[in-house]
Amino acid sequence: MSTPAAPRSICLLRLSALGDATHVVPLIRTLQRAWPELAITWIIGKGEARMLEGLEGVEFIVFDKKAGWAGVRDLRRQLAGRRFDVLLQMQLALRANLLSMFIRADRRIGYDVARSKEGHGLFINERIAAGGHHVLDVFGKFCEPLGLKQDRVQWNLPVPASAREWAAEQLPGTQPTLLISPCSSHALRNWAPDRYAAVADHAAACGWRIALCGGRSQLERDTGDAIIAAMKTPAIDLIGKDTLKQLLALLERADLVLSPDSGPAHMANAMGTKVLGLFACTDRERCGPYSDLRWSVNHYDEAARKFLGRPASDIGWGKRVEFPGVMDLISVEEVIARFDACCGEFPAEG
Repeated sequence: MSTPAAPRSICLLRLSALGDATHVVPLIRTLQRAWPELAITWIIGKGEARMLEGLEGVEFIVFDKKAGWAGVRDLRRQLAGRRFDVLLQMQLALRANLLSMFIRADRRIGYDVARSKEGHGLFINERIAAGGHHVLDVFGKFCEPLGLKQDRVQWNLPVPASAREWAAEQLPGTQPTLLISPCSSHALRNWAPDRYAAVADHAAACGWRIALCGGRSQLERDTGDAIIAAMKTPAIDLIGKDTLKQLLALLERADLVLSPDSGPAHMANAMGTKVLGLFACTDRERCGPYSDLRWSVNHYDEAARKFLGRPASDIGWGKRVEFPGVMDLISVEEVIARFDACCGEFPAEG
């Protein structure tokens, strides 16, 4: 099968979040395999750009949403006088739709009608085909109007040697490590600290080393402190101590990551690490760790029925069930059972 004619330049607009940025990378790799000389520009959020710094063959234009109108003016200035053959408008939020007005492109490819919202259809002139459920697969469909197919998923995220050296200093040796990243940017997705602690103590009793990671917010600090206080065994506390590049290396070095639906869960998956994900507010089948969903629990349908009065099949793609107490649907016992099953995947020592 011949490769379709290459565009000269493509602009992607996907600002956030960290997990979704990792889901875009396989699309980048698909484009680069087909057209190695293609000029790719990605309009991206500030933290996401730090995580992906060094991604070869990609020009990043950073939009800082916290900068307000100054950030909008800066983006407009950086795009002044530029024109692209193709825009891939990959974010449905109203702000992203409005920002896309600054991007001059002949072809403006966006989401299918069923997924469109917040005026998305007004800012595009082509749509991807309907279909696909996991976010990564839907993102992959953005190459199809160009005549390509995302037939494999590849990340190869750039991680400097210094970051890997730092991670090795934090987690030396070969003892199996359970890395707990307890917080999502959406607080209602977070599991209770005493439940994390119970799973951590079980893993420690099985000979695993326990480490905690997270950002610098007060919520993450307080959650980590509560987990450590509830644990009967010691844990390595790395909350607030890493950069995003160091976090990638840390996630890569872990054997298993325990996390709700969060950026670190998807970053870990992209680095090749198994993820025990906790899903109730969001759907594991849509936004779980893409490479292997087996170890992640999924109470999304139960949550939809309990809090929305409808099965998950009757609510829209991407609908969140974020209510107080929704994560309590996930029991300690089932998470421990997933941990024990996952342990069976690791080679026996000796």
